[in-house]
Amino acid sequence: MPVRQPLSRERVLDAAIRVADRGGVQAVTMRRVAQELGVEAMSLYNHVPNKDAILDGVVDVVFAAIELPKTGGAHWRNAIRDRACSARSVLAGHSWALGLLDSRRNPGSATLRHHDAVLGVLREAGFSLSMAAHAVSLIDSYVGGFVLQEANLPLSMPEDVEEVAGGILANLPGDELPYLTEMIVDYALQPGYDYASEFGFGLDLILDGLEARRGQR
Repeated sequence: MPVRQPLSRERVLDAAIRVADRGGVQAVTMRRVAQELGVEAMSLYNHVPNKDAILDGVVDVVFAAIELPKTGGAHWRNAIRDRACSARSVLAGHSWALGLLDSRRNPGSATLRHHDAVLGVLREAGFSLSMAAHAVSLIDSYVGGFVLQEANLPLSMPEDVEEVAGGILANLPGDELPYLTEMIVDYALQPGYDYASEFGFGLDLILDGLEARRGQR
């Protein structure tokens, strides 16, 4: 008979993330998390005081999984780009967290450390305080928006594009919507097209614009 692992805050948060991955953040309740762990709900209160504490905790776990931007020699653009790509990868697996990341009033140590590191890269690269704030807001909005769009598109695999776009094209009055038809036929349905590649293109445009304004105040 397997030995049951002792309950801990870390196990409670891991279970809450599994519940959220399956049913979204609205599925995270003390009862559901307890069921995930195979324990009574009352036993959770020895490790987390309430549901809000669980939500604060899972946000911190998500931030801890995102790669911290490298400082001390790394070019700011490379550091911020790598961090944005890491954030997209982590959030793609936990898209329910998008509405929580900046909504918690009691951020954990990983969350605070992450924000400080991002701001540090930008400030050390010569961005003014206001420009650093603009950059963080812009990049995080872009990453979150792209993750949300990907989560809602029926394109889990590159080959899905042909099926989805082809189905739209079959019912499209091409003579009335020539530019949309052109986009589907001459771009989306071309060999090698992968919607995911749009992320890097858009991110580079943002970084180009930030570089052009890096010295402004």
